[in-house]
Amino acid sequence: MLTINAIPAFNDNYIWCLSNSEDRKALIVDPGQAEPVIEFLADNGLQLDTILVTHHHPDHVGGVSKLAGTVSECRIIGPANSPFKGATSEVHPGDEVVWQQLTFDVLGVPGHTLDHIAYYTDVRVNDRPVLFCGDTLFVCGCGRLFEGSPEQMKRSLESLRGLPDDTAVYCAHEYTLANLKFARHWLPDDELLREFEARCQKRRDDGMPTVPSILGEEKRLNPFLRWDDEAVVAAAHQYAQKAGLAVESDNDVFAATRHGKDTF
Repeated sequence: MLTINAIPAFNDNYIWCLSNSEDRKALIVDPGQAEPVIEFLADNGLQLDTILVTHHHPDHVGGVSKLAGTVSECRIIGPANSPFKGATSEVHPGDEVVWQQLTFDVLGVPGHTLDHIAYYTDVRVNDRPVLFCGDTLFVCGCGRLFEGSPEQMKRSLESLRGLPDDTAVYCAHEYTLANLKFARHWLPDDELLREFEARCQKRRDDGMPTVPSILGEEKRLNPFLRWDDEAVVAAAHQYAQKAGLAVESDNDVFAATRHGKDTF
């Protein structure tokens, strides 16, 4: 039986552990810190054999070397043409990664960084298809554009938006309430966003993560996936007039929304 668990790290990171309860093998996604992973594996009697990396930022790869050094053999899979040079297997968009009975499609999702990739499988784990998306898509948000352009990020998010609605979105940060604060500001009349914010606040008050989210819900709620939604378009035009931006296309709507979040 396969399951996925969150391992909290730093202030708001999630390192993901995919494990098999029968053979006790574990796959770890984006280990920015080694210590919490080592503790989690020991507490649960799991043996690491694979690490997946989505991009090169230190809070995603800082623990890779130490973690891999705790076992005799460990595959480290990461993006090719990346500043991260610790991978034993470099992958490109369109490649596949096989672990246990799962086959992950490697998706190119540049924007947050130019080397950013995501891993998707339609095999159901915890009853849903799985997307490990790093810092590209967050709950009601998306990654800041440190290296890529708005057009790149919008294309990346469009590719993720095309995945099945029941996909579980395993992003790498607990940014949900901050993202919802902006989303509610951007779309103050959106009743579904108001209800979702209340649900997420309750989970955080109870000490529970808001991640993973469900992609179908993201499509309905997340302003960064709704560049063709009338309400988001109207908000982008209103903001653009004050910010001196031009909004003439879906790319411009997304760029204005991202600009609005950056200055919020």
